[in-house]
Formats: sequence, C-alpha cells, structure tokens
Amino acid sequence: MINELDVIDWSSMTHAYGPADEVPGWLKAMASTDAAVREDALSRFYSAVHHQGDVYASTTASLPFLFALADDPVTPDRASIVELLVSIGSHAVERCENVYIDGPNHNDGPDYAGSAVVVRGRADSFAAYASDADPLVRRAAVEGLGLFIDDAGRAAALLRDRMSAEDGVRERLLVVEAMATLALRVPDAKDTAKAWFGVLAGDTQNDPAVRLAALVQRARCAPEHMDADLVPAAIGLLRRITFVPPRAQGREATGPGPVGSGSEPGSGAGDCQCPDAVPASGTASAPAQPAAAAPDVPPQIAAAFEDLARSNSVHSPATSLLRTLHEVLDSRVPERTALLTEQLGSPDPGIRHDAIRMAKDLMTSWRGDHSALLVRVADGLVPGDPYTAAEVAETLGSLAPIAEPVREALAAYVVAQRTAYGPEVWATPNPQVRRAHQQAVMALARLGDRRVLPSLLTALDKGVDAWRAVQVAGSLPEAADELVPRLCRELRRVDLSAPGHDMGTSALASALGRLGDPAAVPVIAETVTAAVADGHWPIAATALNALAAFGPAATPALEVVRTVTGAVGPDVRVAAATALWAVEGSTEEVVPLLEDLLDSSRRHEAADALGRIGPPASRVLPRLRKMLTADYEWTRVHAATALWDIGGPDESALVVRTLLDAWQENGATANHAMACLDRMGTAAASAAPFVRAQLALARRGDWFFGVGKDEELQRVGRAFLVRLGRIP
Repeated sequence: MINELDVIDWSSMTHAYGPADEVPGWLKAMASTDAAVREDALSRFYSAVHHQGDVYASTTASLPFLFALADDPVTPDRASIVELLVSIGSHAVERCENVYIDGPNHNDGPDYAGSAVVVRGRADSFAAYASDADPLVRRAAVEGLGLFIDDAGRAAALLRDRMSAEDGVRERLLVVEAMATLALRVPDAKDTAKAWFGVLAGDTQNDPAVRLAALVQRARCAPEHMDADLVPAAIGLLRRITFVPPRAQGREATGPGPVGSGSEPGSGAGDCQCPDAVPASGTASAPAQPAAAAPDVPPQIAAAFEDLARSNSVHSPATSLLRTLHEVLDSRVPERTALLTEQLGSPDPGIRHDAIRMAKDLMTSWRGDHSALLVRVADGLVPGDPYTAAEVAETLGSLAPIAEPVREALAAYVVAQRTAYGPEVWATPNPQVRRAHQQAVMALARLGDRRVLPSLLTALDKGVDAWRAVQVAGSLPEAADELVPRLCRELRRVDLSAPGHDMGTSALASALGRLGDPAAVPVIAETVTAAVADGHWPIAATALNALAAFGPAATPALEVVRTVTGAVGPDVRVAAATALWAVEGSTEEVVPLLEDLLDSSRRHEAADALGRIGPPASRVLPRLRKMLTADYEWTRVHAATALWDIGGPDESALVVRTLLDAWQENGATANHAMACLDRMGTAAASAAPFVRAQLALARRGDWFFGVGKDEELQRVGRAFLVRLGRIP
C-alpha cells in the first residue's frame, strides 16, 4: 500500500507547519531498514502531522498507510507505529465532537472526527496487535482495546484475556488502565470493570503493583464510593513494590533512570527497565546525558529543552497509576500528603524520584502548612545521588516562598558538595554534580542566604553557567559590594549590535536594579542607549525600569532617560517616563507623557505609573473612568487602581466594585486587586466578605498564578482583614 502514497494529493493538505508534501516521504522512511532514518521520519511525523496531539486531514490520510505498516510483520519497529496509531486515535476520539475548520476547505483544518472514524473502523486491528507475537507490539496496543472497541462485553473479555496471557508487571498494569478507560468511555462496561478491579485488588497472589493499580482504577471509575481505607490500603501495597532489578545490586549510584521501551518485557520486578546500575541502597543510574547543544544556541534555550525532556521522564511503571490516585484524591490534601510521604520513602528509586514532582504539584496547587512534606522532599539531597538531588533542589527552588523549613538542608548540601568536589564545584566538568550543585545554590539564594556567594562568584568569574547565577544574584542585596562589579562587567561585555546577542542582558539589568548599588547606574544607562540604538525595545525598557528602582540615586542617568521618552517602542516610552518620575519627580513633564500612552499597547503600565504619581496626575481621571468600561478585565483593574491612587475616597465605591468584578472574572487579577484594596483600608471595608471567602479557599490560583503570588495574596489579604478588625 505504501506504493499508493503518490496517488494522494498531499499538497492540498496541511500540517502544523504548512503544506503536507513531505508526509509521503516520512511514511516511506518509516519502513526503512536504517534505524536512524526510521527514527527521524517518526520524529518529524509526530512534530508536524501529530503536533502536540493535533490531528489534521493529512493525519487522517496517513492512517491507512500506518495501519499497513503495522499489519506487515516485516516492518521494523512495528511497536512504534502501533504506538503512533494509538496516540492519533486517542486524541481523535477524545476531541471528535469538536469540528474546527480553520481554512477555506476541510483540508486546511483539524480532522478529529475523520480520524476517529478510521481508527474505530479498525478496532479489530488493535485486538490483533494486542495478541501479537512481538511483546512490544502487544504493549503498545493494549490501550487501544479500551479506546476503540465500542462493544463493552467484547472489549472487557479481550482485556481479561490479556491479563491472563501476560506475566510482565508493566503489561498487566497497562491492561488494568485500559479496562478503566473502557469503563469511563462506555457506561455499560462500568459495573463489569469495578467488579473485576475488586477481584484483582483482593487477590493476594497478584503482584502488589497490579493490586494497587486495581485499587486506584476502581476509585477512578467510582470516586463517589471512595472510603477511608483507600489510602491506607494503597500505602500498604506501595511498601511492597520495587522494580529494582536484583542483578544490579552493588553498582555505583548515579540516580534513577527513566522508564524506556527497549528492555525485554515480561521480566517481573525488572519491568520498569531502569538501567542496570543499582547499588545496595536502591539507587538506580541516571539516563544518558543529552547531546551537546549547537554552539550558537543560547545556554538558556538549551537548558529549557533539557528541562522539558526531564519533565517528560518517567522513572517507574507505578508512576502513572500513582498520579491517577492523586487526581482521584484531589482536594484530600492530608491523605495525599501521607501518600507522598510513603512514595518519597519507597524502596523503589524510580517511585521515590517521581514522587518529587508529585509533591511539587501538590504544594503548588493547594494551600496549607507543607513544612513536613518539604522536609521529606529535602531528604533527597543525598550527595551520592546527584541526579535525584538536582531534581529535589530544583523543586525546592520553585517553592522558595514556602521553603524556609529546608534552608539548612540546602545549605548543608551546598557545603557538602564544596567539601567533596572543591570550592569550584559550580564549574565541575561532571554534568550531574554540576547541575545538582547549581540548583541547590539557586534554591538557597532565593531564600536570600549569603552562604551561596562563593558559588555565585565562581560562576561569574569562571564564566561557567553564569546566566544561572545572574537569575538569583538580585536576591542577595547584602552582597552587592561583590556582585555588582562582576555583573557590571558582564553587562558591559554585551554587544547588542552583534547578531545573536546575549539573551541574559535583561536579567543582568534587572539583577543590578534589585541590588540597588548606585555604582551600576552608568553601565545600565549605557545599556539603555545601546538597546535603543539597535531597536531592542524590551531590553531598553528593562534597563529603564532598573534605573527607576534607584530613584534619585540614578540622577547621573537623567539625560539618557530624557532622550528616550520619545522612542518608537511604547514599552520604552512608558519605562522612560516612569524612570523620569522616579529619578526627578517632575510632574509637569511626566504626566503628559504617560497620558498619551493610555491609548497605547502599554496602557496598563502607564496607568500604574500615573497611580504612583497620585493626586498631581488628576488631569487623567476622566480617561481612567473611561477605561473602566473596557471589555478586558485587566484594563479595568489597572484603571481602577490608578483611579483610587489619584482620586482617593471619592472613587472608592466604583473602584471596589470594579476590582471585585474583575477578580471574580479572572483570578489572575487577584494580587493587583488585593494590593489596591489594602491601600484603601477602611474605604474598601465592603470587600471584606469577598476577601475572607477567597482566603478560605483550599486551592491556589491557576497554574500560572504561582506559589509566590498566592502566598503574597494570603499575606496581604490577612493584613487587610486584621486592619479592619475582621481577623480571618
């Protein structure tokens, strides 16, 4: 069938990056005898034709050829093709009710419905793949039994048969999950599935991981029937699970490796495919290091891709079902904390490692006192396991606003690394040790701990991953005397006229602004001039904001600031006007500049700056009241806060109403609104019941809200209520 590819008019269809002309070439390459060619073709297909789960008309047109490849026993890597088919089908079935047509004809838009029809029509193929002689094909196909067969009885029978036929733990876990998928998709299968789960969970002859999976999936299918025994039972089973291959005992520890797809399945306890290097302590080896980035790729970008790869790594077959259990438990934070405490102490290194990220998810999503869980996570700062220690340190760094209970654990790890690897451990050639030390230093620096200073100075003096040091340098104002000269040196080295200039320029300027040493003013002013000359408006704006942070101490840069108030970019103009006010306080000159910007794309920043000026900016009050009618809630919030700061008590009723309406509409506005309500004090007393209700919520804001913002919201909100005599 591959020979019929050229009959299709691929150029009439599109994928994520344009016309689909390349698709037939990729499909042919998937059958190549050259493994590198096959891998490249599959990667390109995923990236373009199945981009982030999307399904296009070109994806649907590819399906018959993908099935032909999967059906042919001589096709190399058939499991990869089956896995691709399952992925396309799962996304198509999930979203097939949504029909989007982006272009003038069907070939230009998504085609979930079309792909869903094709995949469901080939349900028998997945049944065949699930009993294939190739164990990797069987493993890839099992999910399809729960996804694409609509006959509940037949699908359930096929899955029960697979459970009896498979002896590998990972395969059996996949069967249990597929049965839950079937039950949730086809209501007629739910009772059968729940009864089966009960039998599996209660059978003491089953592997504890399979029993745990059955327990979790039963709760997933019937969360309304969860009882108090669920978590204790799960913990009891978890204590008996380990996927560490016994043959690997006694080797050097470097961290748990991710679950892969290349090991022989059906090997029982070793099914997680963790690498062989597992010492008696139960720590497994880390995955191979990623290939070095091209020389012209900024280090920040290379690190971001490495972080993305790590975030997608799974180190234990039990991870998926444990995540599912946490999803089922949802708001039951004490039970989830108890479960995570057990996971973090599991005898299996993969379970322990993946629990770190789950603990982070809990603490970033739910309010409460997480001190004990933080300490438990910090127990992973083991010098002999830099792979896991780096994950722990990075997690603690992201939780800096609540990480005070682990300050000393971080400091002890940093000191231990310096003792073991020398004072320049920040720049050690060992990539795992280097990453672990750097992440620990950054986490400790975010707590404002001066003990990290030697490592930061090494970074700046040696030029090794200095951009990481710059990220946190602004957290140590008491060390400005040593940090500022080095940061100024780095900022002077940047040539903004050169192609591919350093991406860290803005970070350097921001760090200098936070450190507050006026000795940095001249070099920041030079950066403003250079950035404007080369049209780098965001960098110029950041540098101007840094100058504003110095206030009158930035007077030597006043002429530079004044010359860019008429720059092309509105972000530069508003930053220049803001800096001009902060440095000189000239109302007559600054207010007209900011008033003109109330109609620009930087109207929010302009309104904020006018609010800081206060009553002397009263001429803009009519403009601000007009902004209160905007459709965009953020525009209304910025206008309302400026209206109060300038107009005072006469505007209080309108301001409070606007802020609370916007807060209800978009929770991301909460901090901005709360800060204004706090400034209003008793004038905002009518907002107290709403604020109290918001503080009583157990869940933090949306994922982009962040722990820091939520902790600040709680702090300011409580202070506001206390001042009103309404102690929360």
